[in-house]
Amino acid sequence: MEVTAEFVAPTSAAEMEARVRAAVAGGTRLLFAMGGDGTVQAVVNAVGVRRDRENDVVIGVLPSGGGNDFASALGMPKDLSDAASALCSATTTIRSVDLLRARTGDGATRLYLGGGGVGLDVETSRHAAGSYRRWPGRSRYVAAALRALRDFEPLGVRVEFPDDDVASIDARALVAGVLNTPSYGGGLRVTPDARVDDGLLDVAIVKPLGTRQVVALVPRLLATGGLPESYFIRARSRTVILQTDRACLFHGDGEILGPAPVRIEVVPNAIRVLAPA
Repeated sequence: MEVTAEFVAPTSAAEMEARVRAAVAGGTRLLFAMGGDGTVQAVVNAVGVRRDRENDVVIGVLPSGGGNDFASALGMPKDLSDAASALCSATTTIRSVDLLRARTGDGATRLYLGGGGVGLDVETSRHAAGSYRRWPGRSRYVAAALRALRDFEPLGVRVEFPDDDVASIDARALVAGVLNTPSYGGGLRVTPDARVDDGLLDVAIVKPLGTRQVVALVPRLLATGGLPESYFIRARSRTVILQTDRACLFHGDGEILGPAPVRIEVVPNAIRVLAPA
């Protein structure tokens, strides 16, 4: 069987989204996104959430970015050629998965895939996309976090849960993350029990840590991507409102989405994706 494919290499996220919208409007129902979580985020925002169940778009993820946490949550191999082979396998399935929708303080709304938050990780994302962009995998984000920590003061955060019977959280935080996946930042496992198809979002607040504490944790972060459980405050819900005690930007999948306060809600069964069985 012959399959006709069009290869597109856009030079910006705006161009990518425009090309995706045009392809879907023209009848394309299978899209492959080759890149990191930011690339896949651009594709899903162009596609939008599921509406016409008879003509749903299916997205295949070919992980080749710095993070690839969404691909990891789908069970995709880390090697690009292995991932391509997995998507072509007879055992590949089509899964319906959730997305998170963030509405930032400036009124902008954006879907994201895996991890978002405020605090140290915003500055970390900037350094990871800049000075450390050529570093591989998790080391890129660990090094960027150490750089960002030099000038960072913990935030005061308040997390409210308007749709669930969950008590509000007030805390000082190094990071306040709202995730759909077990990890972000190239495998930093801040919500290890999160699932992309459970209809819930996972909140993880990392308590303030000193530079010496973080440096002492570097070997563990590089090896497993995890932190001791005592360093976290956790919650699970369908919707959260995240507020901060000073002007702060919110990121999703490493992309700056806008200022706090932020309302984040889960969109169940938002998209269909190819994934290993």
